[in-house]
Amino acid sequence: MTDLDSDSDLPERKRGSGARMVYDLLRDEIIDLKLAPGSPIDEVQLAERFKMSRTPIREALVRLAGEGLIETLPNRSTMVSNIDFLNLHTFFDALVLMYRVTTRLAAQYHRPEDLVVIRRFHEDYAAAVKAHDALAMIATNAAFHSAIAEAGRNPYFTSLFRRILDEGRRILRLYYRSYEEQFPQRFVEEHAELIAVIAARDVEGADRLARAHAEQIVRQIQTLFSRQERLDMAL
Repeated sequence: MTDLDSDSDLPERKRGSGARMVYDLLRDEIIDLKLAPGSPIDEVQLAERFKMSRTPIREALVRLAGEGLIETLPNRSTMVSNIDFLNLHTFFDALVLMYRVTTRLAAQYHRPEDLVVIRRFHEDYAAAVKAHDALAMIATNAAFHSAIAEAGRNPYFTSLFRRILDEGRRILRLYYRSYEEQFPQRFVEEHAELIAVIAARDVEGADRLARAHAEQIVRQIQTLFSRQERLDMAL
């Protein structure tokens, strides 16, 4: 197989669509832990699997690396990034803080059109919970909270929160798995409560609810990782 652009290799595929397809599939497999942390990533094998040249494969891998889902080692081999269980407390601290600050700012600075977007993602999340679709829950949860961050009109906080949400997607997969696919309706109700305090411009209420929402996620993950089987689930 020659290292040609996917458009010349597969003329019927729109430019960039090959890389997007590979990215989407690998991202879902990594987040869903079908590709375990530390698993090797081989461009040649991926090119054979997806029946395309290595150029779109590389484009997809660059994007995944930018999201922290894969990493290149000093010997130039590539693997699925490990989850740093020993330093999860630092992730939790940042997660709780960003939930609070972005929701506070949204309550203070949102515009009417922001609420339309936030409510739409809330509906998408509720549908994912009803369908017991963990991957869709992870994606729509990130979109919901990113929309709240956007409504706060601080691009620095928005960018940082998106990075934290992206880096925590595999942890959230373990989190949702701890409920054995029987996801409590509480998640949907808490999102609705967040929307209500944002719409009411209740800054302190937004802070309080966002903190409680984030801290119960942290407690559930900590409970999960305190069990004996936690490494088996992670790997």
